[in-house]
Amino acid sequence: MNFITATAQFIEQKFADEGSGHDWAHIRRVWLMARRLAVGAAEADAEVTELAALLHDIADWKFHDGDYEAGPRAAREWLRSLGADETLIARVETVIREVSFKGLGVATPVTSIEAALVQDADRLDAIGAIGIARAFAYGGHKGRPLHDPAVAPVAHDSFASYQKNAAPTLNHFYEKLLHLKDRLNTEGARQVAEERHRFMETYVARFLAEWDGVD
Repeated sequence: MNFITATAQFIEQKFADEGSGHDWAHIRRVWLMARRLAVGAAEADAEVTELAALLHDIADWKFHDGDYEAGPRAAREWLRSLGADETLIARVETVIREVSFKGLGVATPVTSIEAALVQDADRLDAIGAIGIARAFAYGGHKGRPLHDPAVAPVAHDSFASYQKNAAPTLNHFYEKLLHLKDRLNTEGARQVAEERHRFMETYVARFLAEWDGVD
């Protein structure tokens, strides 16, 4: 059995109607970007990289009451159902645990090239034009306002603090998105991030000008 093909089909069906910005289109982009970045990383295990990219949001903690083990657990159950061996499963689980951003003041080191590739691919999808769209899609999904000048951004120094965050969507740019360019692992990802980051900076400046009617 081709585990990658089976997993792609499973995830596409599972997330086809997801509306928070963590849908099949997002997962597919992360998968394709991880493969693209892996071209410059010959030592990366392609199967681990692709499976982890496809499964990185299978049970995101944001939608499972903050349960950070929900994702690795769901990935393990799926891969076991395919008959994958325990070594492969454990490696994919580890990547999934290491991918997520946990707060501006929280380090998120990776322990393998596969985790570096998937983490970079996921972070690249959080910036640029699509990253902006996803941020506001998620904010709308959670019923958050676009912006509130009275609510200052917070540099969350713990994962628990970041998990509880319910600030307006624009704060997310200052609390996460505008910092991702400098938190990438691979040179290929850093090259892609440059233009996406500049676009976000321009967008935020334009947003604030229009908000105050000074554009």
